[in-house]
Amino acid sequence: MNILLELFVVTFRVLWAFVLAAAKWLVRPKEKSVAGQVCLITGAGSGLGRLFALEFARRRALLVLWDINTQSNEETAGMVRNIYREMAEAAAAATPRVAGDGEKDALPHCSLQVYTYTCDVGKRENVYSTAERVRKEVGEVSVLVNNAGVVSGHHLLECPDELIERTMMVNCHAHFWTTKAFLPKMLEMNHGHIVTVASSLGLFSTAGVEDYCASKFGAVGFHESLSHELKAAEKDGIKTTLVCPYLVDTGMFRGCRIRKEIEPFLPPLKPEYCVKQAMRAILTDQPMICTPRLMYMVTFMKSILPFEAVVCMYRFLGADKCMYPFIAQRKQATNNNEAKNGI
Repeated sequence: MNILLELFVVTFRVLWAFVLAAAKWLVRPKEKSVAGQVCLITGAGSGLGRLFALEFARRRALLVLWDINTQSNEETAGMVRNIYREMAEAAAAATPRVAGDGEKDALPHCSLQVYTYTCDVGKRENVYSTAERVRKEVGEVSVLVNNAGVVSGHHLLECPDELIERTMMVNCHAHFWTTKAFLPKMLEMNHGHIVTVASSLGLFSTAGVEDYCASKFGAVGFHESLSHELKAAEKDGIKTTLVCPYLVDTGMFRGCRIRKEIEPFLPPLKPEYCVKQAMRAILTDQPMICTPRLMYMVTFMKSILPFEAVVCMYRFLGADKCMYPFIAQRKQATNNNEAKNGI
């Protein structure tokens, strides 16, 4: 094709992409169904992972929950089973009673189940062996939510090497292992959805949490490259969604503070709100979701402004040292634990 003609076609497609994106802001797309599909969530024992599990359960997905903490993972599973039970009871109440041979009416059988696995996603062998168990005991995974995450809470020069490695393994490398475990079948079926729960700190950084920012930047880069690879392979049946929330009030970054005059306009996100926004993006096949929407503007400004201008903006917002109170609290807690244990 003549390069000028091809350039015209590309320009038209780019403009059309803007039109479609604008239309989605005005007209809410219809959410797809995940009923009966196997959905695997890492880090499901608490925080956003637990809320994701509950939201997918309400949409009648078959849940596979991974977490390193067996007890908290089982607690999440119990909540999921309660949702399944409530749905079964609601279905029974809505079903007209049919006269039988004197037999009592029974609740309709609820085929939905939840499976729990204790897995350290930071260990490659553990991921692959647990994935093999899932395939044998549950079936092939259709929706993969890479949510597990950790934070060390130390300045770079005070952070032990093993904690830096742990942050990178769980927050970034684990995405490689889980995707390699479940993507082959998705490619074979040309069906599936991979969700990467990253962070706004994977799009722009701040001081004091170098390992965390690096791990989230890595997760974002992995996700974007994977998305391009799926497009290049013309596997349009496999969707991807990148979730980049601002600070979420889960306790993970307790103590983090921006400028007090700005805080009322940019408070920590409620976990429930964050997950509901992410679920809407996932179920409408939205490639990326930043919460709140102001994060899109911050990312854009960081991309076009000189670095010194970004520094000025950070200092005005109090974002340059926002993690310092959090790090100080973590250090104090560590010192208290060491004193308590006589270390």
